[in-house]
Amino acid sequence: MTIKGKRYGYACPVSRPALPLAALLALSATPALAGEAACWFENGVVVVGAEVMGVAGDYILDTASPHTQLADSQAQTAGYAETSLTGEVRLAGVVARNRPVTVEGLDLRTGALPTPIAGVIGADVLRDYVVDVSFAPCRVALRPPGHAPKFPTATSLPLGWVADRPVVTAAVADGPHALTGAFTPGTGADTGLRLSDAVARVAHAARPKELYPYGVYRPHLRALSFAGALTENLPAGLMKAEDPALTGQIGAPILSRWRLRFDFPAGRLLLGPAR
Repeated sequence: MTIKGKRYGYACPVSRPALPLAALLALSATPALAGEAACWFENGVVVVGAEVMGVAGDYILDTASPHTQLADSQAQTAGYAETSLTGEVRLAGVVARNRPVTVEGLDLRTGALPTPIAGVIGADVLRDYVVDVSFAPCRVALRPPGHAPKFPTATSLPLGWVADRPVVTAAVADGPHALTGAFTPGTGADTGLRLSDAVARVAHAARPKELYPYGVYRPHLRALSFAGALTENLPAGLMKAEDPALTGQIGAPILSRWRLRFDFPAGRLLLGPAR
């Protein structure tokens, strides 16, 4: 994979046991862990028990998805014929009311997961809360501003917004070229790094569509510098250029090196030592 153009100055600092849904919901309602829910980290994405529009099931938790989605098969079973809905989202003891929900086909995104996925919890629901994500053991917590416990911060990064997605600054290099830009961190993104096709390309790809989300091609990129850590020769991919200010996406295979706190109200991403 190569980066388009010639910007220089590269200086930026498990499988889960099979649990029935009832057991997952019971875990999320444990009084001692109010505001928390058990989750699992599998095939590079975080999955958690939740309820959207009255449909209880397993949902991908994705901070890089701008909109909350309900799978079309689940929506049809629940009797919804529309593709744009408004209603409740219940997650980790939190009830978010009057939230927009889109109905979409998710088979390509969820085909690699061993259990049916009811939908995706996106940034539009999460952005009002302080969201903690631990990968091992996997737990998710949502708390209102001012109610989150102390967090063991190793690194604190400014968190902005581009194209309705949270973004942080990172840098990438392909050898001769380097680029610093805004990347959206995605707990439900199964590839460690994706670059906008406005800034990167892969020469001589036999099937270019396979370079994009849900495709099988993972060309290697020379380096990623993020949160003071350098990752070299990492598998990467492309994403459609939706906004010129969005350089790419950092996925859960990279993010899982830390415990995460998305302090959306304060505009900070905190990274702590993994347990």
